[in-house]
Amino acid sequence: MILRNTIVGQLLLLMLLYTTEYLCNAKTVSTEPLSMALPEPRAYLPDAQNLDFVYHDHEELTRFLRATSARYPNLTALYSIGKSIQGRDLWVMVVSSSPYEHMVGKPDVKYVGNIHGNEPVGREMLLHLIQYFVSSYNTDQYVKWLLDNTRIHILPTMNPDGYAVSKEGTCDGGQGRYNARGFDLNRNFPDYFKQNNKRGQPETDAVKDWISKIQFVLSGSLHGGALVASYPYDNTPNSMFQTYSAAPSLTPDDDVFKHLSLVYARNHAKMSRGVACKSATPAFENGITNGAAWYPLTGGMQDYNYVWYGCMEITLEISCCKFPPAYELKKYWEDNQLSLIKFLAEAHRGVQGFVFDPAGMPIERASIKIKGRDVGFQTTKYGEFWRILLPGYYKAEVFAEGYAPREVEFVIVEQHPTLLNVTLQASKRVEGVGAGGPSFYRPMQAPQHYRPGVPPYATAASNDNGILSTISNGLNSLYSNIFG
Repeated sequence: MILRNTIVGQLLLLMLLYTTEYLCNAKTVSTEPLSMALPEPRAYLPDAQNLDFVYHDHEELTRFLRATSARYPNLTALYSIGKSIQGRDLWVMVVSSSPYEHMVGKPDVKYVGNIHGNEPVGREMLLHLIQYFVSSYNTDQYVKWLLDNTRIHILPTMNPDGYAVSKEGTCDGGQGRYNARGFDLNRNFPDYFKQNNKRGQPETDAVKDWISKIQFVLSGSLHGGALVASYPYDNTPNSMFQTYSAAPSLTPDDDVFKHLSLVYARNHAKMSRGVACKSATPAFENGITNGAAWYPLTGGMQDYNYVWYGCMEITLEISCCKFPPAYELKKYWEDNQLSLIKFLAEAHRGVQGFVFDPAGMPIERASIKIKGRDVGFQTTKYGEFWRILLPGYYKAEVFAEGYAPREVEFVIVEQHPTLLNVTLQASKRVEGVGAGGPSFYRPMQAPQHYRPGVPPYATAASNDNGILSTISNGLNSLYSNIFG
């Protein structure tokens, strides 16, 4: 008997839903997205008895997460991905109708808050988002659909040590921005364009390990100091002086990143107006910007998510003041509530499916690349994949060790996602090759989609050496402290 609540049972049930024609011929079918027919999420104000609009220190944050997990065991799971320099847990709350285990076919998404310790509005918004989800699941159809079809991982604070030394009411400056060792965590990740020699920190190492284990489809990083949705690339291969001319650095998925940014900005109460926070700061058309066009940075988290793991992450600057007074938090929640929800639902746009072998078993870590878009992604151990794409005609190149590569065609429409299942055939053998006996013949070499083999900085003159590096880093730090 197949048990619905087991991973194997789920996979077998899903496989039974797909006919042999789909499995063998990689054709597409469409599934109606329930979100299209659902009413809008309702406006919501948390119960003051559970979570008031105040800033919560780490002990209070921990108590809230533990209490919520105990009160809603069927909707939440709490885990720590590591500890900060000073030993504070980096808590993650999963909110989903299947919080404790991955459900086959259900994408994982995430929010990360407070990577800069003195930008805590996102930290509080994520706590309220958790409260909103668990208390609205049984009464709000949109929330129920989202939690039934998505596993949402929320890391409210990535930099609890920096937050501990920050001061409420401080709109600018760098006090608390960095971790306890003085490192900017959003400059501490490997970089595709330029070599990043900064020593890895426990907080960033924990996040890197986290996203290497879970196939996240979509992500948002919440910041403060501006009002804009910023998308990759954050960095540029240009020289230092060209870099500060505000030229955009566009990804192969620029259309998707602009769309995701607009989803957040247009559902926000103010962001899409593109109004500058201050007279000396830039205004952003439609409330969105390419990261490098705003100001470039090396070692950012959103570029790392995208290039290394195929996760679509954008940076959400949600408050003009970095650490506004607590009495303004209620208004920030009202401004951001709809955006926070609608952005996550975009994980269900585009193409999704499975890669199988001829026996109908899933192929783990098959590499997939959308033709013309050089940043790819991989399947989970259950053979699943997801990719956010806008309406259009596409070709996917699928590779796996020991299998003949394959190219499949599919169409994305606006009304519903496309289900694409691909069967790979075993590679042909060539006798007498190698001392160990027969070996596989591979007509095409599988590309390294996940981790770039030769980044641009390895083939061009480095711009990060000596006095130029010092000047560049100084300008970057000054700009960051002013604008976010």
